[in-house]
Amino acid sequence: MPIHPTAVIDPRAEVHDEAEIGPFVVIDGPVQVGAGTRVLPHVTLLGRTQIGAGNVIHSGAVLGDLPQDLGFQEAETYLRIGDHNVIREHVEIHRGTKPGSATVIGNANYLMTNAHVAHNCRLGDRVIMATGATLGGYVDVEDQVFISGNCVVHQFVRIGRLAILRGLSRTSRDVPPFCIMDWTHTVRGINRVGLRRAGFNAIQIRNLQRAFSQLFRAGNIRQAVAAVESGPCSPEVRYLLDFIRASTRGVCTGPRLHAGQPDEET
Repeated sequence: MPIHPTAVIDPRAEVHDEAEIGPFVVIDGPVQVGAGTRVLPHVTLLGRTQIGAGNVIHSGAVLGDLPQDLGFQEAETYLRIGDHNVIREHVEIHRGTKPGSATVIGNANYLMTNAHVAHNCRLGDRVIMATGATLGGYVDVEDQVFISGNCVVHQFVRIGRLAILRGLSRTSRDVPPFCIMDWTHTVRGINRVGLRRAGFNAIQIRNLQRAFSQLFRAGNIRQAVAAVESGPCSPEVRYLLDFIRASTRGVCTGPRLHAGQPDEET
């Protein structure tokens, strides 16, 4: 595939013969671009950025720039991007901050316009970040998460598999897997639609719904975890409990309902 004559490419860069580099692209540093990846006009690729195969990087994206971290000391750090990701216009992904560390993006993710991924974040596979979604440093996002428009995620937060963050929500606590979160780290229910699309059957979803009701309608999450563990636990419920137990920041809280007010449908 062609390299456009207006592209500026560092001699240290390694661009696969089957990659496509569009007009006015700037590649500065020992960047690696894999087979079948398309880098569209006005993209900037910097530093020790490694990009796999079959990605599409849209106009104005800046990948691998310096971390926005006052403690950064010009260390040798990395950005690693897997295969078959779509990175839309003006997305920013920064490389790691500590020596030898990396920001890591998995496979088949879709990052919409103006999404921001800070230093040392880790995204799994099939994650969607909608327009304006922002991740602070060291955020860990598991597979198949949906982060809606203009959500804000504090540094060091974990987001569990198949969770969905509703638009304009924010969190400084871990978001449990399989849940719907909105407002300020408040979980509302189980992500039934996402679970069905991911192949979970009715029994699995019912097990998670029952566990959710026990965990997030109680006043004390530790006591609630122990109560759920005292009964039979399906694998997906065990995964949820293990995620909560591993939290160092605390997890999202359940909805605070007024007397006689039902929770919203999820």
